[in-house]
Amino acid sequence: MTLETAPLEPFGARLRRAMDTRGPLCVGIDPHASLLASWGLSDDIAGLERFTRTVVEALADRVAVLKPQSAFFERFGSRGVAVLETAVAEARSAGALVLMDAKRGDIGSTMGAYAATYLDKDSPLFSDAVTVSPYLGFGSLRPALDAAAVSGAGVFVLALTSNPEGAEVQRSTAADGRSLAQLMLDHMAAENAGAEPLGSVGAVVGATLGDAGVNLAINGPLLAPGIGAQGATPADLPAVFGESVGNVVPSVSRGVLRHGPDVAGLREAATRFADEVRTAVHG
Repeated sequence: MTLETAPLEPFGARLRRAMDTRGPLCVGIDPHASLLASWGLSDDIAGLERFTRTVVEALADRVAVLKPQSAFFERFGSRGVAVLETAVAEARSAGALVLMDAKRGDIGSTMGAYAATYLDKDSPLFSDAVTVSPYLGFGSLRPALDAAAVSGAGVFVLALTSNPEGAEVQRSTAADGRSLAQLMLDHMAAENAGAEPLGSVGAVVGATLGDAGVNLAINGPLLAPGIGAQGATPADLPAVFGESVGNVVPSVSRGVLRHGPDVAGLREAATRFADEVRTAVHG
């Protein structure tokens, strides 16, 4: 079998190994207009391509996860998506796991189409994992969950996000008295039951929440946005995630990207964050 057609290990196993060897860190690729400007780049395809290629060159051979935000590429139309396709392929080739931050959520055949876009190994946008929204009902995610299981990919499900508006939905109470966030987390735990060393269905839980106030023991990874520019630090992680802190994948974007376009600066910033996370988690 070729590398492209050989079955992948489950995402949870691949992620656990990547975090143990490269450090527990996810770096976002978020080429918004102000960041392009701060790098001295134009807000066009040329600037997008230069920015993205620099980040991949600097970090794909050393960080565990790279997380491109799809919207910042889609805003340039088909040429932007072409840049994204190249970035995904080059990052994966260099050994980084690619988490596509697309936050897709729909039902039936439409959810199936989203799953085919990001989780089918024959797709030009195939990624190691994708973010999804469960608030059309957790069952609406079944096409993505099934596609990920077939391809050895992962799915990160929104649970408790770092934006304050999220609480009006996520903290509301389900019919059985659980918060909606806890209900979703319990579904994730059921999907991950028996997986070793880590399940492939992860939760998105903001690092800015203080005490999350939910049971995060889902036997899966916990993507933690909010480190850096949003105000959270690696030292905050134990208080938010408690006994599940060893499964946290902290996500930082501007805190690293602001050190570009210098490749050495990007690498030094990523290394520093990864070391701070290790210290916070393991002492």
